[in-house]
Amino acid sequence: MTSTSTWSIRPAHPDHPEAVALLRRYFDEMVRRYHGRPCRAGEVESAMADDPSGDLVAPTGLLLLAHRQDAPAGCAGLRLRPGWAELTRVYVEPGHRGRGGGAALLAAVEEHARTLGVDRIRLDTRSDLAEARALYARHGYAEIPAFNDGPYAEHWFEKTLRVDVGPSTR
Repeated sequence: MTSTSTWSIRPAHPDHPEAVALLRRYFDEMVRRYHGRPCRAGEVESAMADDPSGDLVAPTGLLLLAHRQDAPAGCAGLRLRPGWAELTRVYVEPGHRGRGGGAALLAAVEEHARTLGVDRIRLDTRSDLAEARALYARHGYAEIPAFNDGPYAEHWFEKTLRVDVGPSTR
């Protein structure tokens, strides 16, 4: 478990009730913001089915849940790819935003990635998610050319991680 001031972050299975609730709220916000209107019946479920989170478990990835003041307040996922990892599902509950949750989640994801031997994290995001793009840029993610053709991908980022390999054996 990682703890950053009032934030505690730990891995969870995507089927855990808190994870399910946070992922549902993540998808609800993504659908609402994309369409610029309230979600219609079935849209969130359809989005969740089209882009499932079941692979955010070992050995293919991980899902982290953030708690603030003992309440579930955010999540972030990491999908392991050959030679890199994909950051996904970064979400902080609206009532907890502006209190360091995004930074705490990024730090925890990067710590787990290093532990897994990952030295590069990539992500894609949309133009309407300006706050997310600013968060990534503030934390060392640089915009790069497209590395996928995701239907909602409009911006692509990458961060190279320093991976500690232990004492030198020269």
